[in-house]
Amino acid sequence: MAIYDKFTDRSRKKLAVLIDPDKPTDAQIISIVEKAKAADVDFFFVGGSLLVTDSLDHCIKLIKANCDIPVLIFPGNSLQISKYCDGFLLLSLISGRNAEMLIGRHVIAAPYLKLYGNEIIPTGYMLIDSGKATSVSYMSDTTPIPHDKDDIALCTAIAGEMLGLKLIYLEAGSGALIPVSTSMISKVSQMIKIPLIVGGGIKTPEMAAEAVKAGADVIVIGTAFEKEPDMLKQFAEAIHGVLSD
Repeated sequence: MAIYDKFTDRSRKKLAVLIDPDKPTDAQIISIVEKAKAADVDFFFVGGSLLVTDSLDHCIKLIKANCDIPVLIFPGNSLQISKYCDGFLLLSLISGRNAEMLIGRHVIAAPYLKLYGNEIIPTGYMLIDSGKATSVSYMSDTTPIPHDKDDIALCTAIAGEMLGLKLIYLEAGSGALIPVSTSMISKVSQMIKIPLIVGGGIKTPEMAAEAVKAGADVIVIGTAFEKEPDMLKQFAEAIHGVLSD
């Protein structure tokens, strides 16, 4: 079964755990994996805005050695590729106007991705203002869509779908003060047919449940889980407990 088929399967809402390979120790990674298995997590996303070690391959191999949960690279730049993952979110930063993030970095990575044979999922990546400067906005040299400009987000997502992208990802950023609003999630989800991922600033299971009720298909948690790893099962139950349309 292709990983993308899991995204398009609307039988339940889904949870992805984001792991920055620079941060956890091997023991912490194994602990995360065990908690993820117990919580029936749907995906692992691995990556970060800026990696300062060469731990990407090791992190992915360690996760895969301990579970069957699909591992997708969530890249911050064209250097964050690995043949050991199950798939690759090929992010095009459609909310910005930086050509390097729209297509430039992809040209550099493309021959390696072709050689490795990873499953590639073209993803429209949209940064939404979260009330603070984030690593991804700084590193990408782009301005996020204002938090209250639902129509800009909606039109951008529609354009991404029309261009053939297979996922839309609304991102408030790691440690966001304000998550993507339920109003924006609702308006975007109603106007696109492809799956909608939402991440950044989702600090509680209740917030995760509200996001999926508004129309998100996949919720990504990272910072909240890093701070309280034992909350993972509660996040999963809140998300999986919301019936899909």
